[in-house]
Amino acid sequence: MSDPSARLTLVDVGQTYRSGGDEVTAVQPTSLTIEPGEFISLVGPSGCGKTTLLQMIAGFLAPTSGTIRIGDTVVKTPSPDRGVVFQAPTLYPWLSVLGNVEFGLRNQGIDKATRQQKAEAILETVGLTGFGERRPYELSGGMQQRAQIARVLVNDPRIILMDEPYGALDPLTRERLQVELLNLWRREHKTIIFITHSVEEALFLSTRVLVMSARPGRVVLDRRISLPGDNPDTVRDPSVIATPEFYRLKIELSEAIYAAHG
Repeated sequence: MSDPSARLTLVDVGQTYRSGGDEVTAVQPTSLTIEPGEFISLVGPSGCGKTTLLQMIAGFLAPTSGTIRIGDTVVKTPSPDRGVVFQAPTLYPWLSVLGNVEFGLRNQGIDKATRQQKAEAILETVGLTGFGERRPYELSGGMQQRAQIARVLVNDPRIILMDEPYGALDPLTRERLQVELLNLWRREHKTIIFITHSVEEALFLSTRVLVMSARPGRVVLDRRISLPGDNPDTVRDPSVIATPEFYRLKIELSEAIYAAHG
């Protein structure tokens, strides 16, 4: 049963700003309910407000209208219960990869042996075994992003917010991390909100896909995703992308995104 205290609710949440003396609406008032354990992907044209919406949920940006709640708690600031994986790596250059992944655990007062064990296990999950003592500048861009993902996952947040995390990765690594992310999601029952420009990625990963319109951004399609072989106890197999059902959903979402460009 879903835990109501972990339900994410947006009520008339919007964002406007001033530009050259004019008021610009980045996100129109938006209302959404995201149940604990859902996997939501946000897709839409560039500049439609996907990242702005994510930043408001993270607590980095205050809405100019409306309210965001997790359970009964109003979101006003960042919190450890929401982990954010940014589009570009934000690793601390003075720390090793292992030190970066351990950073949040150290701040929580977790003992050295436990945090090292947890960090090394997560590094193995993202394919960085043997790179724990490297500095970020010694890694490729894709490997830096994988280290950033590990740094978030190791803290076990209730909600994971991901802004195009796999865009810099090669296709094979991207596919592997998609499957690992689904394994994590199934195992830990986390809520994940994931921004991507790839319709295939959104369909493969998600229980729901939200399509946003061009600025001013608003949700124009909220599509629940059901694919052949879906089972609460198993992870989708990558072969599902070859099924007719997947293709039909891909066409539906692609047409919605095309229309959303206005």
